[in-house]
Amino acid sequence: MNVKEVIQKLEKLADRDKIDLKEKKFGIISNNSLGIYHKDLKELAKKIGKNNQLALDLFDSGIYEAKILCSKIYNPKDITEELMEKWVKTFENWEICDSFCMGFFVKSKYALLKLEEWSKSEKEFIKRASFTIMASYGFANKNDSNEIFERFLEIIEREVNDDRIYVKKAVNWALRNIGKRNTYLNKKAVLSANRILQNQNKSAQWIAKNALKELEQKNPKILDYPRELYRPNNIRI
Repeated sequence: MNVKEVIQKLEKLADRDKIDLKEKKFGIISNNSLGIYHKDLKELAKKIGKNNQLALDLFDSGIYEAKILCSKIYNPKDITEELMEKWVKTFENWEICDSFCMGFFVKSKYALLKLEEWSKSEKEFIKRASFTIMASYGFANKNDSNEIFERFLEIIEREVNDDRIYVKKAVNWALRNIGKRNTYLNKKAVLSANRILQNQNKSAQWIAKNALKELEQKNPKILDYPRELYRPNNIRI
């Protein structure tokens, strides 16, 4: 299947009503969009399979949904720092940001390096990319050590004053997911959230209170992923 054939399939799925619905209901504002739901793109990606060149061609087409499809068919083991930097600069909403970060960037050998760098960005969706990778890192790397996630907590505490909606939601998401990884990290995340509570910034207050509401439940959903196994050689965080 070549890029022309894939774009033809995308055009058949196009629905302008969905563009308006996604904007009104989910706050997704996108340029050059055809109006296709994420689930339909996932189904198409399964049919295509991994194809790096096709992914590049789709991204370069400039079509919004073709870019999202790129994130689903490019092999994360092959991604370079240069491509990650090129793509992250184009993110225009949370949907495309999360699509690239959750199942793609997070599996890259550069995930931790980019997470650290992007956490300091002044660009809203580049910064969100950092915390989306952080929030999904534990699912993609089930055997990594607690030390990595404790470093994430340090970054979270440093960045809680950012009041941009899509940043603070991702920071909160990362904090909650770290606290659900295992019992040890649950305690660490609760301590972190309580330290954040000492910060009078409105964003910090919301992040901490929302996280504690979930992490201090009587029976919080703890995943119990391995606590201390090994430290990957590629860590640069």
